[in-house]
Amino acid sequence: MPDGRPNRLRLFVSLAVPEAVKAELERAQAELRAAVPRARVRWAPREQLHLTLKFLGDVEPGDLEGLARALGAVGRAFPAPQLVAERVGFFPIGRLPRVIWAAVQDRAQELPRLQRAIEEAVRQFTAEPAEHDFSGHVTLGRIKAISAPEARTLTDTARTMATRRFGEWTADSLALMQSRLSPGGAIHSCARQFPLNAGR
Repeated sequence: MPDGRPNRLRLFVSLAVPEAVKAELERAQAELRAAVPRARVRWAPREQLHLTLKFLGDVEPGDLEGLARALGAVGRAFPAPQLVAERVGFFPIGRLPRVIWAAVQDRAQELPRLQRAIEEAVRQFTAEPAEHDFSGHVTLGRIKAISAPEARTLTDTARTMATRRFGEWTADSLALMQSRLSPGGAIHSCARQFPLNAGR
């Protein structure tokens, strides 16, 4: 690593997506892939389909316990959100797309507030800037190369999914995830889990 400290942990905070919802998201990926077979897209594998709330970047191992206490406190303060994954969109909007995603929202509109609380709780443990325009989503793919006609085809295909629902679920815990970089892509594993207060 550039800083010579390979023992640092590359971490992010997320909400898990149940297997049944992942299966529906994979069907959407397959439809999008078939629409633009020549575009270079790195499609997210099933094990990487999750809702990221905060990317922390490299964290010192000695900070792990303090980080866990901070996230545990957030979990106790928030109810378990009732989430729905629906429709497909892109980042950036209005230009050649680079990220393909499925939107995730909660009926009570608590998700943005939960994300802001996590931002505040982890501030001392990360050098990553705060996200000021959080939009809940599951990343389906990252586009490496695409032509303008292919982008139009991809957008048209996504429009057919405008009313598609991929599933609903209760997210009952926060997950502190570790991401290990490898030649074949990132490998994710759960370092800690923090229950959300479902009974509040």
